[in-house]
Amino acid sequence: MARQALFAELVYDEMGRAVKTAVIGSDAQYVVDDDGFRRHIDAEIVDRQVLSFFLQQLEANKEIAVEQMLNMIGKDDLFTKAAIDAQLRNIDMDQIIAQGIPLQARNMLGMFGLRIIIDIHGEVIKIDQPASPEIE
Repeated sequence: MARQALFAELVYDEMGRAVKTAVIGSDAQYVVDDDGFRRHIDAEIVDRQVLSFFLQQLEANKEIAVEQMLNMIGKDDLFTKAAIDAQLRNIDMDQIIAQGIPLQARNMLGMFGLRIIIDIHGEVIKIDQPASPEIE
């Protein structure tokens, strides 16, 4: 079970209301208001759905991601490209859940417009993603 909700403050219910978080024992929970009844959903269940979605997107756009990373660090050699490629192949969801997402990164995702919509059972219904700027 997760000790923290990875996407706290980015999760909303079907009515567009922000979903609160809580910790019961040592387990993080998303708390959905169901007409006054507070449903507690294990944060790891929601977080794994969202991470799975992001990892699928990353896999589908791996070439672009590698190219952008090389541009960001200012290197374009074969060894750096191979290292980045290996890192992307070896992303461990369990490790991400254990380490969490830095608060600054989560805040940035919120500023860019990321919204995760869940139902009262913790199923991710929709992920509103920030639109990427058009490149001409």
